Amino acid sequence: MSWLTEIVTPKIKSFLGASSNVEENLWTKCPSCERMIYSKELEENLMVCGYCSHHLYLPAKTRFETIFDEKKYEEIEIVKTKDDPIRYKDVKRYTDRLKEARAKTGNFDAISIAKGKIGGRNAVIFVMNFAFMGGSMGLSVGKSIIKSAQMACETHSALIGFTASGGARMQEGMLSLMQMPATIAAITELKEAGLPYINVFTNPTTGGVLASFAILGDIHISEPNELPEGFQRAEFLQEHGLVDMVVHRHNLPETLRLILDYTTREQA
Repeated sequence: MSWLTEIVTPKIKSFLGASSNVEENLWTKCPSCERMIYSKELEENLMVCGYCSHHLYLPAKTRFETIFDEKKYEEIEIVKTKDDPIRYKDVKRYTDRLKEARAKTGNFDAISIAKGKIGGRNAVIFVMNFAFMGGSMGLSVGKSIIKSAQMACETHSALIGFTASGGARMQEGMLSLMQMPATIAAITELKEAGLPYINVFTNPTTGGVLASFAILGDIHISEPNELPEGFQRAEFLQEHGLVDMVVHRHNLPETLRLILDYTTREQA
């Protein structure tokens, strides 16, 4: 406990009255410029630093509300698989890690799925959550990617992925690695159906996720300037052909509408 929470916060609560709901986490430190930002102001700016334009983590719910028309969408239940299929343990049991991640994020695993319309066009979106065990891909995540691709085929929708992952989940061993070819097969079926797949890279996207479904997009978009100097930033990847465009978070909804306007004109 710091002097801020031990002394200042109780005094503010006392001044405002015991019934007042005073937030304890009023400020957020930007990981890039290290300035303190009023948390409410940061949320209103879609978690983009107003000083250096660094893009912080944006929750799946906010992604969906921002991208789908009129904030209307239907959240789809992800595929829930058996916990700890290979009974993995290092310094901590895998089941304990899952419990901690679920309590921390409020999610069953590192992915969320929703369907709705973007610019009047059908779309399915999945969002990966790096806060859940580094956004790693195990059975639940892999099968949920497959489910989202199958749903896109069934509803004749575009598929849009927001990836943020360190790669395959080592606690599920070979089972997690098997999700790489499985997700590739699902995206291939989507492409054979003539439906667009757009992948939006968010910081970070690497490992087995990058080496499988994330790199198969018809169009690759990235949020800007995410990594420290010397690393493969979005702009570097665009210069070398891995990323098609770098788009600021505020401009992303309109960019996706324009892309779908060109790629799914028959739905107009």
